[in-house]
Amino acid sequence: MSLSAPATTRSVVEELLRRIGEGDPDRIAELYAESGDWKLAWPESEHGRPATPWIRHRRTRDDAAAHYRELAEHHVPGQAATEVERVLIDGEDAVVLGEIRQTARSTGRAYTARFALHLTIEHGLVTRHHIYEDSLAVARAFDAGSAGVR
Repeated sequence: MSLSAPATTRSVVEELLRRIGEGDPDRIAELYAESGDWKLAWPESEHGRPATPWIRHRRTRDDAAAHYRELAEHHVPGQAATEVERVLIDGEDAVVLGEIRQTARSTGRAYTARFALHLTIEHGLVTRHHIYEDSLAVARAFDAGSAGVR
């Protein structure tokens, strides 16, 4: 008996969140399709900003691994938390709602950002990863000229 689309979607999303929590970029990337649709709400530039290089559009499984590596490289280890408040499933689509708390390595500033992550799971792999977060709070935490972030 095979799992229904919502059951498969939920199991893949739960495994993805578990692996993200463990922090191994290559293991996380195994759950992404070889090619996919990965977008972030801000900035629109393909190259992002130098202080926040992980905030950019991606296309491949290797890009997914690079995203999680860059994210880890630019934040203080042990000073991060993610609270997942809700996971909503509709067929192959899932929306994860929550809040991240991180500390920028370059400035030492802590920040909090709410997020919504829209995932699509096809054949047991993530084919869409669209993140909507308070990227302005993130950018301010990394801005050396900024007075501070709440």
